[in-house]
Amino acid sequence: AEYMGGYKAGMTHILREVDRAGSKLNKKETLEPVTIIETPPMTVVGLVGYKPTPRGLKTFGTVWANYLDESVKRRFYKNWYRASKVDATNKDGVSQKQGRAFTRYAKESADKPELRQQQLKSIVENCTVIRALAHTQIKKIGLRQKKAHLAEIQVNGGKNIQEKVDFAYKLFEQNFPVNTVFSKNDMIDVIGVTKGKGFAGVVSRWGVTRLPRKTHRGLRKVACIGAWGPHKVSRSVARAGQRGYHHRTQINQKVYRIGAACRDKEGKIVEFNAATANDLTQKAITPLGGFVHYGNVDEDFVMLKGGVVGPVKRVITLRKSLIPQTSRKAMENIDLKFIDTSSKFGHGRFQTKDEKDKFMGPTLKSVEAAAAAPAAAAGAGAVVAN
Repeated sequence: AEYMGGYKAGMTHILREVDRAGSKLNKKETLEPVTIIETPPMTVVGLVGYKPTPRGLKTFGTVWANYLDESVKRRFYKNWYRASKVDATNKDGVSQKQGRAFTRYAKESADKPELRQQQLKSIVENCTVIRALAHTQIKKIGLRQKKAHLAEIQVNGGKNIQEKVDFAYKLFEQNFPVNTVFSKNDMIDVIGVTKGKGFAGVVSRWGVTRLPRKTHRGLRKVACIGAWGPHKVSRSVARAGQRGYHHRTQINQKVYRIGAACRDKEGKIVEFNAATANDLTQKAITPLGGFVHYGNVDEDFVMLKGGVVGPVKRVITLRKSLIPQTSRKAMENIDLKFIDTSSKFGHGRFQTKDEKDKFMGPTLKSVEAAAAAPAAAAGAGAVVAN
């Protein structure tokens, strides 16, 4: 895969030693801003075949997996709450109400597997481009939204179309994590939608100069929007309109770290993914109090140098660079010395909760929790003994 979907969590800063021969900063420490993008594993749920036509590529056929998660089914409904539901069993064997979408398709595929093989054979014979359908696991992130984001990811390997189809088909209902797509020191492209600003005037939208103070009927305007003829306004004239919420692609963003999920299925912290060789403090990437307006980052994440388009919680597409990277910045090895995890809500002073408690003293809530812990452990032991 060359693409990965993620969600912008927020920003922090890091300390590292520059390893760039010829630079004035070489062998010196530098402090740099970084963006954290949470990227839980994506799930492959189908494949699409495209055939060439005189007017470009056209969809020839789509093959779906037998099981589709509820989060991706919501993508096919305008209103999930009002949609008709059927009794179904999820992947864990739990019975629940699910949308009617794909229930008949899944039943036919299970009863007549030869139909699916005929579809795949037809795609191999007619198509030149194969793309896998993959969706994000948005339920693994603590967002309000329950609807997954679905994307097509082109299969570029393989000697022929048959190998491409076989590769994509074997991935059905499988997850692929971010560390199988990107690695540390990569230069990648970031695709997203910028922060929306609403309807804006010409001064804030285009940066034109304000008119003199005594101007009649307002001064935050363009005085002349064109000559008498041609009798139309040129596209190059600054006009008021929508500002922000634009689709943008940022190229050549350096990957500083690919972090593993810090919690296991029971919710226990098992990976201190913000520790470094110089800073052995046992801490996860989530700052004290969580990322502002986002929360905790418990899943895999990508740390990118600098800023990324859009507000927090916005879906971000990560793509391998289309340009051969040969510059010294691109080839530089990144060795982090310190990752800041202090509170982003105010003037962060402490890196961990333990550090704060040692300095400030224990809070009433922490004292009560410590007192309740032995009693809870004793109760659990009694239950096991019985």
